Amino acid sequence: MSGALPGGTDSGDTDGRPRRRVELDPDSVERDLARLVLTVIELLRQLMERQALRRVEGGDLTEEQEERIGTTLMLLEDRMDILRTRFGLEPEDLNIDLGPLGSLL
Repeated sequence: MSGALPGGTDSGDTDGRPRRRVELDPDSVERDLARLVLTVIELLRQLMERQALRRVEGGDLTEEQEERIGTTLMLLEDRMDILRTRFGLEPEDLNIDLGPLGSLL
């Protein structure tokens, strides 16, 4: 049986892939909670970005709307970088393993 490593990683699964899990312990609860919240925000950011690209490619937006969406998405990405840095997280730390479903992001 594989054991969990500090920081929410797991030494591996039966197929040899490293696994990522959210594991709450008293010493790292703030970081783990931030990791979970930032993962949800990153998922939503990626979905919004994909939707915006579809709308741009479909010609559904004015030039002003495209500019506003682009600026908003860039600001959100910058804020995510700041928060990841604050909590000592890398982008790959937000990619939670969903077991048989694969990785979230």
